[in-house]
Amino acid sequence: MELIITDTTSQLGEAAATLVAEQVHRQRNSVLGLATGSSPLPAYEHLGRTIRTDFAGVTCFALDEYVGLTAAHTQSYRRFVAERITGPLGIVPGRVHVPTGDAEDLDAECAAYEQAIADAGGVDLQILGIGRNGHLAFNEPGSAFSSRTRPVRLAEDTRRANARFFDAPEHVPQYALTQGLGTIMEARHLLLVAAGPGKAAPLAAALNGPVTEDFPASIIQRHPNVTVIADSAAAALLHPASAVTVP
Repeated sequence: MELIITDTTSQLGEAAATLVAEQVHRQRNSVLGLATGSSPLPAYEHLGRTIRTDFAGVTCFALDEYVGLTAAHTQSYRRFVAERITGPLGIVPGRVHVPTGDAEDLDAECAAYEQAIADAGGVDLQILGIGRNGHLAFNEPGSAFSSRTRPVRLAEDTRRANARFFDAPEHVPQYALTQGLGTIMEARHLLLVAAGPGKAAPLAAALNGPVTEDFPASIIQRHPNVTVIADSAAAALLHPASAVTVP
């Protein structure tokens, strides 16, 4: 596991964007796994603003989507991915995959999503954030390490954390579709980004605590190729003897 600590969130975005760009430069037809949320956003913004890599051959798979939201909903991840990530990078819509949260048959949608990832050859670089309760994607505490893409009920802590994006807390969906932990772990390289003091405790638990399904993010300790990029606030509880510090 490689740990990179930056002084600022802006530097975190630059470091993460550089790693993504290097992957695409090295392999033009890369398959990228996209996380939504606030922590990865500086990386996407830096990619769209300053990186001059051609993303035309890239295929993307998002981690999750809320159940019941249409693609046009202001808080749907399909809209977030299109407007904040793949659109600015020039990735054609046909190469962008996000679970369909308003599909008629959610189980069939999840099975098709798993098959689409397999048909693409698997994910080369999976971008991840981390939830305050240790969730990866929407794999809440108690999720099986072997889990695959499926519908899940969101923990109340997760719904409270995401309420700031909605008009009212009760508007946050109770369910989502998410890639499973088993799906995520099949990616060839994991890039976990964490920013801000609210991520300090979860990041420390994920990297230094026991590997347990009670704290899903701890599973990354078992992956053979992980890069963690954190700003100084998120890394405050770590003791990174071998960390690379970006001044």
